[in-house]
Amino acid sequence: MTRRSAVLWILFFLIGEGEVWSQTGLKKITIISSSRSIVYIDLYVAQERGFFRDEGLEAELVEVRSANIAIAALMSGEVDAVAGVGTILGAIYRGMPAKVLTVMGNRALFWLVSRPNFKSIPELKGRTLGVTTQGGSQHQAALHLLRAGGLDPVTDLSTVVIGGAPTLLQALVRGPIQVTALSPPTIVVARDTFKMNVLAEPPKDFVRTQGGLAVSEKYLSEKKDLVRKMLRARTRGHKYIHENEKGASESLAKYTKLDLPIAIETYRISRFGLTRNGVLTEKEVEELLKEDARIFGLSQPVPASMVFDFSMQKEINRELGIQ
Repeated sequence: MTRRSAVLWILFFLIGEGEVWSQTGLKKITIISSSRSIVYIDLYVAQERGFFRDEGLEAELVEVRSANIAIAALMSGEVDAVAGVGTILGAIYRGMPAKVLTVMGNRALFWLVSRPNFKSIPELKGRTLGVTTQGGSQHQAALHLLRAGGLDPVTDLSTVVIGGAPTLLQALVRGPIQVTALSPPTIVVARDTFKMNVLAEPPKDFVRTQGGLAVSEKYLSEKKDLVRKMLRARTRGHKYIHENEKGASESLAKYTKLDLPIAIETYRISRFGLTRNGVLTEKEVEELLKEDARIFGLSQPVPASMVFDFSMQKEINRELGIQ
C-alpha cells in the first residue's frame, strides 16, 4: 500500500461511507488542514466554542501535510472541505473542479529564517531552502523574500520539500536546510528557543491566500445547506478571533500546545494578514491570479469565477453584521 492510499484509507475509516452521524445526532464532517497554524485557528475556535454544534455539526479537524493527499481526499468525497486553500490553488488552475469559499489570510504570514551563522540573505547563496510544498503559499513567500534580498532562488539556492512547519524547524535546527519561511507560532519558537536568525519579515504587499475553506463543486452543488452551516460556524469563529484577543490567544495556546505569551505574540504579529470578513477584494483577486499565472507558467490569469465563490460568505457576513 502506498503512503497516499494508506492515508486515504485512514480518512475513509475515520468518516465512514455516506452520511455519518454522531450518537448525539450531530452530522459529522471532516475538514483537512496542513498544520497547527494561526491561519486555521478560526476552525479550532468554532469547534471549541460550540459554533459547529450550534449548526448541528460535529467537526473533525485532521492534519494532512501532503497537498496531493488533501486534494485527492477532497475530490473523492472522503473529506468535506480543505482549509489550506493556498495549497490547492495550483490544482484548481489545472482544472480541478473546486471552489474557494472563504479566505482566512490575505497576506503571506511567513518570516524568512536561517540558521544562526547566516546574518544576511546574500550569505545564503549556494545553500538549501526548505519548503512545505512545491508552489504553495509558504514556498512563494520564501521566493519573494529571497528575491527582495538580492538572490535568485532558482539559480542561487537548492530547494527541497520537507513538510509542515514543525518538520521545517527540525530540519533547520539539525542542518539539512539552512533557510526556510516559517509562520507563527513556529517563527517565535525558532527565534526564541533555537536562536535562529529572522532575516526578513512578511511581504505586506504580496497577496497570498492562507486558511479558509475550499470544497469540490460537486459537494457545493449537492450539499449546499451543509456547506452553509459549515461556513457559518467557521465565520463565527473568525469573528470571535477579531473581537477577543484574550480568548483567541488562549484558544491558540491550547491548539498549538504553546505557552500563552507565545500565543499572544503570534496573535498580535499576525493580525495584519488576516481578512476581516473572509473575502478578498477584487483588486486582491486580480493581483493574486496575475502573480500565480506567472508562477505557474500560465499564458494568462484564470478567470476569478473558476477559483472563488464568495457569494455564500457575503450572505453570512450580512446575517452576522460583519462588514
